[in-house]
Amino acid sequence: MSEDLSAYDAAWGRVRDRLRAEIGDAEFKSWLGPLHLCGVDHGKALIGAPTRFMGDWVRRHYLDRITALMVKECSDLGSVEITVKKAAERAPQRAAEAPRAAPAASASRKSAAPPGGGDVSAPLDPRFNFDNFVVGKSNEFAYAAARRVAEANHAPFNPLFLYGGVGLGKTHLMHAIAWHIRERHPNRRVIYLSAEKFMYQFIRALRYQDTMAFKDQFRSVDVLMIDDVQFISGRETTQEEFFHTFNALVDQNNQVVISADKSPSDLEGMEERLRSRLGWGLVADIHQTDYELRLSILANKADRLGAQVPQKVLEFLAHKITSNVRELEGALNRVVAHATLVGRDISLEATQEVLHDLLRANDRRVTIEEIQKQVAEHFNIRIADMHSARRARAVARPRQVAMYLAKQLTTRSLPEIGRKFGGRDHTTVMHAVRKIEELRATDPGFSEDVDLLRRMLEN
Repeated sequence: MSEDLSAYDAAWGRVRDRLRAEIGDAEFKSWLGPLHLCGVDHGKALIGAPTRFMGDWVRRHYLDRITALMVKECSDLGSVEITVKKAAERAPQRAAEAPRAAPAASASRKSAAPPGGGDVSAPLDPRFNFDNFVVGKSNEFAYAAARRVAEANHAPFNPLFLYGGVGLGKTHLMHAIAWHIRERHPNRRVIYLSAEKFMYQFIRALRYQDTMAFKDQFRSVDVLMIDDVQFISGRETTQEEFFHTFNALVDQNNQVVISADKSPSDLEGMEERLRSRLGWGLVADIHQTDYELRLSILANKADRLGAQVPQKVLEFLAHKITSNVRELEGALNRVVAHATLVGRDISLEATQEVLHDLLRANDRRVTIEEIQKQVAEHFNIRIADMHSARRARAVARPRQVAMYLAKQLTTRSLPEIGRKFGGRDHTTVMHAVRKIEELRATDPGFSEDVDLLRRMLEN
């Protein structure tokens, strides 16, 4: 083994820069960024990969190019070998992080609330950090923006507004920002919570006539993070308070981070002045994942589970489950759990058997927007009536049918369905489902109508 690696390290650095320029930042971060030079042995450069799967992937897709570039940089090298070995300087750091995760959350929660204010910050998931976030073309801008906010001492853009569909990584990035800030700056006061909990805290303050304490608590933090802000759509009093809280923090140059399922300009039921304010800073969207990113996510998840998953199984899942990351990881969890419990190796055949229901659902996935359009056409009403506050029976009944079908044909939760119908509460959706079930049981003609709509949507 060579005693002096400084020249080889410099050469490896130049090769990395060249590879990044050739394949782009997203692919580089996913596959080549974690590689490191372990050493040089008898004219052979040893490049370490942190996991077996990543090592195999690099050998198949990049080894020839890495070898050509390294040999060109160092004339005494004849070959390159990819080995599975974590960087020495990173191993102690990761070992130290694991047992510290729970206490860090506890300590940060204490600092999140001012004296006498109580604990309002939601607990953070230790799995949701930057190290575990897989970067691809669909999320690289949002990732870079989140990273910049987390590492900055002062707000680089205010607010940071992250938006995208369900299960694409918004909450993961929110937690990662909070973890990073709390670890680097333990004294900074960070509050992370859902818009629903913000609204609950405000209503509670009104009920107990303690709004001054509420204002002090939320307007004196260094970083305020609100998840799923679309939940306060249509809640005028809560919007008013949030607007003033937002202004107070921005005026003090304290960081605000917001997430939602739509861009600020598309948030229905939100005051114009608030939509305008939310778009002042940096708006970063997260798109649907592409195949390469889904494959990277699955590989990362398999490594964290310590599971031996065949490449063809990972590729099959990446092709078949395209809806969101949460469902993708859940599918892999099911496959690994089944193999562990029954004592069999993971195979493509077993995967298809275990996930038959999920795979069938993904073959024909109905959206709430499709349901609303089909139901509106069937009952001869406007699509806008699905979101309106009108309560006339000619409008209310079709709206209930659409809610009922959304519950039957999609995987969306009741609150998510309610938000798609003009920001209605989940209890409204529950009532609609019960009402349609009662009508179907007593009115055969109505039941046939609903069945017809269902068949039209499923085909």
